[in-house]
Amino acid sequence: MEPTREDIERYAEEHTTPPPPSLAELAAETTEKMDLPGMMVGPVEGRFLETLVAISGARRVLEIGMFTGYSALSMAAALPPDGTLITCDINPASEAVARRHIEASPFADRIEIRMGPALETIEGLDGLLDFVFIDADKTNYRNYYEAVLPKLANGGFIAVDNVLWRGRVLDVGAQDDDGDTRAIAEFNDFVRNDPRVVCVMLTVRDGVTLIRRR
Repeated sequence: MEPTREDIERYAEEHTTPPPPSLAELAAETTEKMDLPGMMVGPVEGRFLETLVAISGARRVLEIGMFTGYSALSMAAALPPDGTLITCDINPASEAVARRHIEASPFADRIEIRMGPALETIEGLDGLLDFVFIDADKTNYRNYYEAVLPKLANGGFIAVDNVLWRGRVLDVGAQDDDGDTRAIAEFNDFVRNDPRVVCVMLTVRDGVTLIRRR
């Protein structure tokens, strides 16, 4: 009997270092209180993001799409004491949960929350970025990508979430396609053919593409 995707994901989670109690509590609150808890990265992807920050030596991180703060807290755990993570969002309900958990964490001094349209936040950023995590409204993925690419430091890179979109990108062109599905499929094709970058798409959770400049 072939294992299902759920079987494999469960096995991967069981063989990943568990999240600390604080993140487990945040995940439980998100599941209980938020309308779309699936927007939160899970424990495997959280550890994956933490590991990317750790092995890259990133000191300045930008997150586009904070939700309730799970991914921001995961990445901040791998920053050096003088590192900075700027996280963007527009939803006051998720901000309230995220801000409370971030302020109670050991990493509050490393995380800066900026509310408002992310493109405006990006435009106002000074200095270079070592790592960018894009996980916000899908129809703006291309815009976010174009906005942050010139701001990457040498050796910096971008991670883009949900690039598999629960497998819907495989059926793009079907009559029931929605705007998000088309936007992600078009973004995936664009990045694959962009001569400015090298990319690799991974099947972690709902798909993560890592992108670096040539």
